[in-house]
Amino acid sequence: MLEIHNAGLGPDYVPYRDGWTLQRSIHADVVAGTRADTLIVLEHEAVYTAGKRTEPQERPQDGTEVIDVDRGGKITWHGPGQLVGYPIVQLVEPIDVVAHVRRIERLLIAALAEHGVEGYQVPGRSGVWVRRPLSEDKIAAIGVRVEKGVTMHGFAVNCDNSLSGFRNIIPCGITDAGVTTVSEVVGRDVSPADILETVTRIFQTEFAAVPA
Repeated sequence: MLEIHNAGLGPDYVPYRDGWTLQRSIHADVVAGTRADTLIVLEHEAVYTAGKRTEPQERPQDGTEVIDVDRGGKITWHGPGQLVGYPIVQLVEPIDVVAHVRRIERLLIAALAEHGVEGYQVPGRSGVWVRRPLSEDKIAAIGVRVEKGVTMHGFAVNCDNSLSGFRNIIPCGITDAGVTTVSEVVGRDVSPADILETVTRIFQTEFAAVPA
């Protein structure tokens, strides 16, 4: 069974470092076997985080703070209007990190479909993508880490957030595609709270039925 831990949605935004501390605490419990697999859901205060593969030129050039983190991937933005999820789950042997990422993508695609978004996977690129009139845009980003067989970090779905935070960086290191939100795609306001039940239900159903 996958437990859901709602750490705070707007207006109770969670500072990134607080969320990271919570991740590490729950991760330690799952590794120790004292807690069930857990999906943390929240909205962060506005922040840039940089994965291990982030290049200097991909960072903001105006002195904006960037928090370097221990996940895969490159730089991204988190903030109000974005549903962030951290699945802290035990993977089965042999550990397949790519399969874990693809699984998250498939679950988010299923969840977004219930809200009128036709998302899809792109070979060689992580996240969930949508076809826009003039471009192929990312609507959900994914970056993960596996330590002692248990996952950390996870996904961020752009719901009704401003996209201005992405303009100061090269999001996820991708220069030939854009970024969009659920609200922009469907033409109405869709908040993180609006998709929360769908996302958590789909994740719980998946992890109850199929070993990670």
